Amino acid sequence: MNGQQRANIKPGLQVEIVLKKDQRTGKLTQGVVKDILTNSANHPHGIKVRLEDGQVGRVKNILS
Repeated sequence: MNGQQRANIKPGLQVEIVLKKDQRTGKLTQGVVKDILTNSANHPHGIKVRLEDGQVGRVKNILS
């Protein structure tokens, strides 16, 4: 599924995000969505989320 559409992302989903500090390298971080931080319906760089461990980044892949 696409991480650019807010409708595809729900708390509890397993996702891969790119953190702000990793945007240059594109390194992905895996985790479970706690909060959705982007208010718009879609975003070209991915919907911004907070993971359960507190890390914040933009969704690149939805795993579950």
